Amino acid sequence: MDFRGKKYERGSNWSDPEVVELLQLWADESVQVELESCLRNQHVFNHIAEVLREKGIHRTGDQCREKIKKMKLEYRRIKDNSKAPRGRRSWKFYEVMDRVLTSRPTLAYGSLSGGVMAQQVLQGGMVEGYHHQFPASALPFEHSQHPELMEIKCEEVNSDEHCLTPEPPPPVSYQQGSPEEHEMERAFLERAQNDSPISRVEIPTETSVSPSGFSEPNMANSSQIQNVVPRPGLSALHRLRKKRKGQRVRDPLDDLLLKTLTSQRAMEERFLQMEERRFQRDLEVEERRMQLEQRRFELEREHEFRMFNVFTQMLSILKQSHSGSSSSSSVAVPRGLDFSQALSEIAGMAGGGGGRGEGDLKGTRARPLGERRVDMHGFCQPGDFQRSPYLSARGNIASIFRGSTEEGYKAYHADKYDEDKNPNGIINFGTSENKLCFDLMSKRLTQTDMNLMEPPLLQYPDWKGHMFLREEVARFLTYYCKAPAPLKAENVIVLNGCGSLFSALATVLCDPGEAVLIATPFYGGITQSVFLYGNVKLVYAYLDSKITGTSTRPFQLTVEKLEKALQDARAEGVTVRALILLNPQNPLGDIYSLSELRDYLEFAKRHELHVIVDEIYMLSVFDESATFHSVLGMDRLPDPQRTHVMWGISKDFAVSGIRFGTLYTENQDVANAVGSLCYFHGVCGPVQHKVAQLLRDRDWINQVYLRANRARLKAAHTYVTEELKTLGVPFLNRNAGFFVWIDFRKYLKTGTFEEEMLLWRRFLDNKVLLSCGKAFECSEPGWFRIIFADKTHRLQLGMQRIRKVLEEREQEILAEEKEQPCQSDQEGKADSTDEVIFVSRHQEPTCAGGSNLGDLIGLLQQQMRSSDWLQKNTVKTEQFAQEKPEIYDVFTKLVGKQ
Repeated sequence: MDFRGKKYERGSNWSDPEVVELLQLWADESVQVELESCLRNQHVFNHIAEVLREKGIHRTGDQCREKIKKMKLEYRRIKDNSKAPRGRRSWKFYEVMDRVLTSRPTLAYGSLSGGVMAQQVLQGGMVEGYHHQFPASALPFEHSQHPELMEIKCEEVNSDEHCLTPEPPPPVSYQQGSPEEHEMERAFLERAQNDSPISRVEIPTETSVSPSGFSEPNMANSSQIQNVVPRPGLSALHRLRKKRKGQRVRDPLDDLLLKTLTSQRAMEERFLQMEERRFQRDLEVEERRMQLEQRRFELEREHEFRMFNVFTQMLSILKQSHSGSSSSSSVAVPRGLDFSQALSEIAGMAGGGGGRGEGDLKGTRARPLGERRVDMHGFCQPGDFQRSPYLSARGNIASIFRGSTEEGYKAYHADKYDEDKNPNGIINFGTSENKLCFDLMSKRLTQTDMNLMEPPLLQYPDWKGHMFLREEVARFLTYYCKAPAPLKAENVIVLNGCGSLFSALATVLCDPGEAVLIATPFYGGITQSVFLYGNVKLVYAYLDSKITGTSTRPFQLTVEKLEKALQDARAEGVTVRALILLNPQNPLGDIYSLSELRDYLEFAKRHELHVIVDEIYMLSVFDESATFHSVLGMDRLPDPQRTHVMWGISKDFAVSGIRFGTLYTENQDVANAVGSLCYFHGVCGPVQHKVAQLLRDRDWINQVYLRANRARLKAAHTYVTEELKTLGVPFLNRNAGFFVWIDFRKYLKTGTFEEEMLLWRRFLDNKVLLSCGKAFECSEPGWFRIIFADKTHRLQLGMQRIRKVLEEREQEILAEEKEQPCQSDQEGKADSTDEVIFVSRHQEPTCAGGSNLGDLIGLLQQQMRSSDWLQKNTVKTEQFAQEKPEIYDVFTKLVGKQ
């Protein structure tokens, strides 16, 4: 962004005919003389712009000047480059610029009787390179001359408005001479008065300043007099002045003027250097953009080639089946079964056969949901670790408990990236913080209405929070959650962060050893929050990337999966008391629809489960195409006494350092129990006042903050996802939160969590911190979360480091595949929808011999969903649907569009 305003208007592009017209005017001798003889030449370019407008080219003087400046920079770059001959041939305007700049007139300035004399020596014409001449009326200056003229007549300029030189400094002072010297000088002057008319010429002892930036004594008194006529006694006068020259006192104004002009020249040179660097940077950015476009085009071509390759293999198998069968049908199907049902069964085999062969995988790779027992995070046994004699059993557990992100977080704080102090430090793409709006929040939180320090704020408050804050929170949630009725302040509880809310709710809703149901992957901090305080277990409902059963998108949460996890836990004797829902979901970025929310709440009501809904990313939905639905905005809650909603300011308002979270529940028993724990998790009075003032300022939130925040989030998300597409990395394309869920499984050779951790450490060694899937209890090794809510320069540097690691890993895998050229592992590769971008070349089968028709149909589904092939061929698809509707229905079912 150009912070200097719209003065230079650099966004306009010039066509070649427009550039030629501009050069014809600019290269004129009179224009060059005017440009060289003026310290400020804006009016020259304004005249040029007027002439261009008469010719139908609507440009401003600033645009003309900027275009000439860029062409000068390009000319100098080519001329100074060691590969100048090739650059000259490639730039069509080089010869014209070279003739103009090498033939620019040299002006010599002097002063005579208060006037200005300018002499021009032209080294060659320039307009001869054009095919036509302008008429005299078309030129912007009346005093333009023919290129063959070699001089400009000297004129005396008596008016200030036509003077081309700056005002001369005050006369140079001299020391007083002796009376004899004054008498001798007066005698010389009187005698010369009768001898020659040159005596009428004054001989001032002044200092003139030339436009070139140098101050010289005005020596016209001697040189010009000698050039006119000889004068008796002139040599004696010279001797007298030479004698007095040694007595001259140096004026400090001369030194000041010289320093000023020297500084001005240095600043101009510095400005030119900066412009050259900016121009070079723009060229590099454009080259990078072209490379990205070329890469995108190549990936699209490769994708289409893979699709046609799959088509060919399918036709080959169908042909073999037709030749080997005595039936008249093209595919051998049982009697009584139509073609549509047969294809549906084949598609089901291809899409739902992901469990086949997974039992053969070694290591810690996750098994299919139906073949594994429910995993639970329980209370660790102290006997498994080295106990400290100074701690209790619970103290030992708390001391040894480490979250999966603890190591990376400590490494980041020990070697934090700083563009000035530590440019080689670790860039943090692992901690979910919004670093895009610090400027807006710091400005708002330091305004005068925020600074209040009254006695009630310095005393113990109601442990649930000051009533003025709870009332403001109720109004805020009513407005942004679109509640059908105003929410009540007595149902609001304030704590120092949503982590404390998870701990308090787990403690008051569950007994030690009981459990809470949650879908994976999920924010890993919840494990620590519910585990350390109340010894509450977590029962996992595993989600995966495959699209099977009622799932229509990867990692989709369904009631069937919740039922399965709940029944497995109860079969093992575990009591489940609550269900945790994250909306928008972290790390997936999913936003649950109203129907999905209603299904989850109905499921919880059937099993008498409390529902803890975390809506901390409620205002961080950055795309207008996505709509967030709060539980508090539903017309009717299935079980309002068991529904509890959490929200905080750390994410939506980019102030994670201010610990503030709020709980809304209609169950007063739960509210009172949590309120008792607020003694340990209270928010100080001054912070409560600031938060209330912030939530009250609805105009600033809507008109300033939310607009800027969503625009910045969307721009950062677009940059990171475009880079991932260029790298050919699959990811979930969502529109909420600060994160992107990325599929790095093709960079794992064996597909285990140990190999995932090695890749995570490799990123960390290359000074970029990510979060691996194990930190979110993901069932499939190889998924990572990246945080994109960061400044552009850190995003660019971080993505460069990620690219380096992935390219090195890809080369290693290719080298290993050369040793085993016909081994393909399609297990664990995700099915895709339109919300997942798959451009990875590693998903194509390397050995066609081992594929059957079902596998090929499943692969074709994946390839068609992973690109916009259907959108590009919409017209053909509609025509095919009209001609053969039965086959089209089967086709759409296979693709998953119905």
